[in-house]
Amino acid sequence: MGLIAKAILLAALLLLGWGAPLHAAEPVEVVVEGVEEEALANVEAVLALPYGLVREGTVDRDWLERFAGQAEAKVRGALEPFGYYNARVRTRLEQPGKGEYRLVVTVEPGEPVQVTEAEVAVRGPGAGEEPLKELVERFPLHRGDVLLQKEYEEAKGALKAKALALGYLDADFARHEIRISADRTAARIGLVLETGPRYLFGETTLEGAPQYPERFLRRYLAYRPGEPFSYARLGESQLNFMNSDRFSRVLLTPEKEEARENRVPVTAHLTPSPRRRLRPGVGYGTDTGARGTLSYRDLNLFHRGHEFHAELYLAERLQGIAAGYLIPSYRDLRSSTGLQLTLQRQDVTTYTSRLISLELDRNRSFGPDRLGTAYVKFLQESFTVGTQDSSSRLILPGLRFSERRYDDLVRPTRGHRYGLEVRGTHQVLGSEVGMIQILANANAIVPLPWRLSLLTRVNGALSFLNDPLAELPASLRFFAGGDRSVRGYSYQSLGPRDASGQVVGGRHLFVGSIELERALFSKWGVSLFYDAGNAFNSLTAIRLYQGAGVGLHYYTVVGGINLYLARQIGVDNPAFHIHLTIGFEL
Repeated sequence: MGLIAKAILLAALLLLGWGAPLHAAEPVEVVVEGVEEEALANVEAVLALPYGLVREGTVDRDWLERFAGQAEAKVRGALEPFGYYNARVRTRLEQPGKGEYRLVVTVEPGEPVQVTEAEVAVRGPGAGEEPLKELVERFPLHRGDVLLQKEYEEAKGALKAKALALGYLDADFARHEIRISADRTAARIGLVLETGPRYLFGETTLEGAPQYPERFLRRYLAYRPGEPFSYARLGESQLNFMNSDRFSRVLLTPEKEEARENRVPVTAHLTPSPRRRLRPGVGYGTDTGARGTLSYRDLNLFHRGHEFHAELYLAERLQGIAAGYLIPSYRDLRSSTGLQLTLQRQDVTTYTSRLISLELDRNRSFGPDRLGTAYVKFLQESFTVGTQDSSSRLILPGLRFSERRYDDLVRPTRGHRYGLEVRGTHQVLGSEVGMIQILANANAIVPLPWRLSLLTRVNGALSFLNDPLAELPASLRFFAGGDRSVRGYSYQSLGPRDASGQVVGGRHLFVGSIELERALFSKWGVSLFYDAGNAFNSLTAIRLYQGAGVGLHYYTVVGGINLYLARQIGVDNPAFHIHLTIGFEL
């Protein structure tokens, strides 16, 4: 069996969970008869053996007998949340072998308690709020339903939480009771919420950061004076301050006792972090090779909240300097105006590129997860592709739009991202090439049963040129292959070829990937993947290169370390390729 086949077999076994260790039989077995599903799970939970009852494989018999005597009451209590108030429970303790015991619990749940009356109401100034009225209408327990305490408590909690979120800080239940009939067959529910007055946000006092302009600091507040008071908005504001990386400590305190006309003032205590940062970094990726970085940031240039950042990066195949100046908008957190300067040299198997670019962009937020950008870029590039040495100058305006939603940025289990970009230029603007390009990309993570996750990725691009492809700079051509493209092939090694057989890149691009990952323990995972894609010049003559293999993943606080073994598919003399990446591409 070949190496790749062995690796795939091992990954498949792990994905299916066949690698789980076998455990020796326990000296005490608890068997529950007569109930199933959630009720059974609740009974088994209350019958979990207490710590110390079994020590070094030896059972404390006296303790076990006391535990068995208490089992009847425990089981009855565990069944009540499911409406079974008349359950009959019998227990017996068996000894099938020396040192072995079996506690058998037989349950006859009987008829569940049914709701005969359910009075749910909201009173007070907030009684007319539509969200509260909807929760009352959707209350899950009605006449004739089985009394389920879990649903009752969840609906009760949701009603009060919604009132608090709407600013009714004094909201509480004037009545909350379940009356069970004497014969334990019927129940009456009474639930009345008194909202009390509605509170609004008052003024916010900012303390501890006089070096920042007040208008700049207020952009982190997720509320405005006069809006309904919400602890969720308060928490969001605190998170905004902390995520800015400008403050080491943030405490937002509502002063409810100081409220006037139901307006709650807030005091924000801020402890700024050092504004200047110098950070070295090292890493490795099979696309770029070993790399080192040195980055500098000033988070409060001119004491106006403006940001300057610069980075020197050196890798085997990529070297450069990038610097940027960012002017934040007072409109919201993610809107800004920026100026980016990049000097870069890239030397890969298929081309060599030396470029300088200057980009002016305007970013505008369309919500917490959506960002739009309008930009214009000046690009001067000298390049060698195949047997061609050339240079090109472009003035390139464009638009970008993206959305990103993940449940976790280090090890996401659910979420998606997509981006769309349109850019173009013409000789009228002073460029040496006329073109329009449309680029799109997306990925998604879908959770599946048995700790499985399905990861999908697609990238595509189209180019429309009024000049030969040879005039297009290498950085604007499309190539495929590499860690985040078609695994199994070297970085940027796929695409149309010239007369000498060297890859020169293409006008268009399509790359797709599907990956099935199984989580192992708390920090590990294994996966199977399939990639396909290529760069090409004609939409009617597309050849997709394919690769498949296995991956091993270790997740750290800075992202995942991903090791892939990929094999080419559908080519003569298929080869293996190892890919190593650090971090999840968000």
